[in-house]
Amino acid sequence: MITLKNVTLRRSAKVLLNSATVTLNPGEKVGLVGRNGAGKSTLFALFNGTLHEDGGDFSIPKAWRMGQVAQNMPETDEPASTFVLEGDTRLAELRQRLLEAEASGDGMEMAHVYTDLADAGDHDALPRAEALILGLGFSVDELNNPVNSFSGGWRMRLQLARALMCPSDILLLDEPTNHLDLDALVWLEAWLKRYSGTMIVISHDREFLDAITDVTLHIDQAKLTRYGGNYSAFEILRAQQMELQQASFSKQQDKIAHLQKFITRFKAQASKAKQAQSRVKALERMEKIAPLLADAEFTFGFKEPNNLPNPMLAISEASFGYTVDEQPKAILQGISKSVLAGQRIGILGANGQGKSTLVKTIARTMPQLGGTMTEGKGLNIGYFAQQELDVLRPLDNPLEHMIRLAKEQGPNSGEPSREQDLRSYLGSFNFTGDMVKQAVGTMSGGEKARLVLAMIVWQRPNLLLLDEPTNHLDLATREALAMALNEFEGTVMLVSHDRSLLRAVCDEFWMVGRGKVEPFDGDLDDYQKYLLEESKRLREEAKEATNKPPVQKVSTELAPQRKQQLAAQAKPFKKNLAQIEERMSQLQIQKMALEHKLVAPMATQEIVQASKDLGTVNSELEDLEIKWLDLSEQIQHIESNTTTA
Repeated sequence: MITLKNVTLRRSAKVLLNSATVTLNPGEKVGLVGRNGAGKSTLFALFNGTLHEDGGDFSIPKAWRMGQVAQNMPETDEPASTFVLEGDTRLAELRQRLLEAEASGDGMEMAHVYTDLADAGDHDALPRAEALILGLGFSVDELNNPVNSFSGGWRMRLQLARALMCPSDILLLDEPTNHLDLDALVWLEAWLKRYSGTMIVISHDREFLDAITDVTLHIDQAKLTRYGGNYSAFEILRAQQMELQQASFSKQQDKIAHLQKFITRFKAQASKAKQAQSRVKALERMEKIAPLLADAEFTFGFKEPNNLPNPMLAISEASFGYTVDEQPKAILQGISKSVLAGQRIGILGANGQGKSTLVKTIARTMPQLGGTMTEGKGLNIGYFAQQELDVLRPLDNPLEHMIRLAKEQGPNSGEPSREQDLRSYLGSFNFTGDMVKQAVGTMSGGEKARLVLAMIVWQRPNLLLLDEPTNHLDLATREALAMALNEFEGTVMLVSHDRSLLRAVCDEFWMVGRGKVEPFDGDLDDYQKYLLEESKRLREEAKEATNKPPVQKVSTELAPQRKQQLAAQAKPFKKNLAQIEERMSQLQIQKMALEHKLVAPMATQEIVQASKDLGTVNSELEDLEIKWLDLSEQIQHIESNTTTA
């Protein structure tokens, strides 16, 4: 287990944790929450050993293998599948040992390593790596593309896949959903539910936390508090705790006032001096209860649009896409849609199907390729780009952004444009003091996102196009955004992997896929089921494409050569089959021993452990039997071709 006993953690002079005591048990799934800057990442650094406690005692089992996502951007020309496969450090170590044993001719060592490789899952390591890559949104034809050929966000997905590939007893995940679309997020959620080790995750996605965690650690005012349950349960317990604290504080204040009144009234009277002195000592001994210090709320609202054209947009037989070497490449075709005043549209679709293309074309940042798109008179679009820097200048500060925006809008915009007014306006979005003069390029992702929101609100749009607006927002700001969107009188078109935001804001959904934009008949739960089924179908197709032996007609003159080729093709399958049979034999022996053990009288704890071990053995046996049958069929298929060649 992981234990913290009176642990103190500092960053420079700031105390982030003060005398924190908590225990995390093996197999628990923990959500680590708290306001930005509270110390979540610092606590992660303690867990992974890059930071040591400044006071108290911290312990984590030395034998535990740790999995975590590397934060550096990978720079390599390795194929994606090879890069992820190398995340299995145990397998890499065994393969190196095998090379050394083969070089030295050590047959005994080779035999041991082959057994260890079978135990480590060498026979299906590549399919497992490919399943992780596909699950996180890559296509089959990208499996062997060089890592450097992908953009930054996609390379971070490969880092995540690599961390999941690593055998681990504890998994640390810091904002794992930031670079994911909804389809990849749903897949990751399902994968993490099956993870058997201890997991600690930092996330601002409440539905994600609710789905995968059963314990919540809250950092607040340098204190670390453990709550049983997921994020929603934590919110309820925290609210009850704060209510009790406020009631206790109010009661104590009344008591202090009563004692103080007695002291003030009678301290000068000799007959009452002794009683007054006892009240003074009672006040000194009293352990002060802290007043309720609720988290500072961040709220904002969209201003009433100057007008609401209806329809906002009329799209007829349009084609959306981009141009390569002056040649149009359509991603979406035959789009005929109307966008009406007051609609709340959630845009769904698997990665790469054209969600961002749709939004960018409506936002006029990409030209349409064909058809017509008629805008309503007075249409005013507010566009939140998926990459905030698409609309921000890294060297400029927030005040310069607002001054430039005010000049572009002109004096007839109806909005205040004096510098002091703009400073006050930025202050309402938590840009206070020197922050208004800080270069945007040095700001955090959350601060950049708030600046983009401030610029959009100032323009009084009547159509909001939001492409993943919550990627860097904390929970408080996400909730403020949801409230503001619900009160917004215009139209909203939203692309997001934040299901809580989609549920709160949208009342209809469009599905983008297979070159079309069509209504989705269902809710988000229906869409999640669809995504899981689609992901399973794609994995099965990839598996079939990888494992299916090529069937070719050969002439009778090439028959001996063909037989040789097929025999060589069958060799690795037969090797894997032998490894599986050996492992199944080992498991059968373990199973018999455990069943025999359970018959004998034992302590309750030993019975529980033996039953758990037997369940693990039976589960592995079932998996191996399926693989054995699959391999046997493939070998039989190859050998039947050999006899007919």
